[in-house]
Amino acid sequence: MNIAIYIYDNAEVLDFSGPYEVFSTASRVCADGEPFNVFLIGETGETVTARAGYSVNPDYGFYNHPPVDLLMVVGGVHDAELKKPQVLDWLRTFSASAHMTTSVCTGAFILAEAGILTDQKVTTHWEDIPDLRQHYPQLLVVSDQRWVKDGSIMTSAGITAGIDMSLSLVSLLHSQELAEKTARQMDFVWMQEPEQRRSSCREHLSNESENMISYG
Repeated sequence: MNIAIYIYDNAEVLDFSGPYEVFSTASRVCADGEPFNVFLIGETGETVTARAGYSVNPDYGFYNHPPVDLLMVVGGVHDAELKKPQVLDWLRTFSASAHMTTSVCTGAFILAEAGILTDQKVTTHWEDIPDLRQHYPQLLVVSDQRWVKDGSIMTSAGITAGIDMSLSLVSLLHSQELAEKTARQMDFVWMQEPEQRRSSCREHLSNESENMISYG
């Protein structure tokens, strides 16, 4: 399955590098082949300067990428992307042909501006939920979930929630076993339930630390 992650100048680094790590790791540790081919797409294919000056060379541009089975749009300082007709047109075209369309963090704004998000249940970074509700009032924006699936659309809350969502996609598209194996390989505490909050994650880590001390 081809996983295309759209990136742009001032994209949030972990929004794309986290999911990229999930899908690439899943393919590496999978016992029955490589189920995911993940790649980065930029508008021109030239170097993208993500947040904090982080330089990234996309694998492809709009003009030369492979077929897209799952499209992911990441967040960051996204305002300029909302004003690019060529970007919005490209997203509409390849979202229509993809099996699933997803967003991380404020990538939901870009999908909404493209008309891909219309009246679905969605989420975004907690800090941007009021703006998403204000600018796209037809959306059912929830504030208490790490990620939301509505049909073929999946959106996540901020930054690290994209990793949780991506692991859930591995489970959905391949198997729960592979998702758990991937999380373990990444040494990542996967919050498997979308309603699970960071407080429960901290409790989990605290319990693990206590067990390590007890048996150390």
